[in-house]
Amino acid sequence: MTVFALVRHGETDWNRARRIQGATDIPLNDLGREQAAAAGRLLAGRAWSRIVASPLSRASETAQIIAREIGFGDIEHDAAFVERNYGEAEGLTGIELDARFPEGVKVPGLEAREAVADRVIAGLHQLADAHPGEAIIVVAHGGVIRSVLETVAPGRHREPITNGSIHSFQHADGGLELVLFNDPLDEQSIFPYADDYDEQNPLAHRESEREEG
Repeated sequence: MTVFALVRHGETDWNRARRIQGATDIPLNDLGREQAAAAGRLLAGRAWSRIVASPLSRASETAQIIAREIGFGDIEHDAAFVERNYGEAEGLTGIELDARFPEGVKVPGLEAREAVADRVIAGLHQLADAHPGEAIIVVAHGGVIRSVLETVAPGRHREPITNGSIHSFQHADGGLELVLFNDPLDEQSIFPYADDYDEQNPLAHRESEREEG
């Protein structure tokens, strides 16, 4: 069995402004670095074999901060865990999105959610197959974590995925399972002023409302 802790990167200025980030490489802000350090201090209470991160700088720096907090060495990067590409919607706020791409208008370059789930789940399977029996921290993005949740536990969790939050999964007998969406250590890692991924991303929020409607 391989255990995963999926960690969402710390806050960026685009998160704060509620701009769609996607594959655009936006760095952490100071609060994001605090959130990463807080997550690292909590993760330090458990034993980990490796840290793997999306190569986008906000995830990579979060992983580096976590590594310092837990006394870990080098981190690894894996493009399988890059955030969903939102195409021409990237950089837009909700108001700008509605003006440029109203409901029902296709966004050029938008990566299908199914494609995101396929590559992320494949990445986790590959890690588990290559490192059986290990405990691995994967630092990624809100859309990445949401895609895993909707694949292994569809419809079960609509709770916030906040910056710096931690979610536990395990890989056993060739399958991936959710252990705890709200892992006990996660409760402290969510800053009281941290925003939900769906609130920060107006296109993801629009898709979520469409599913629930």
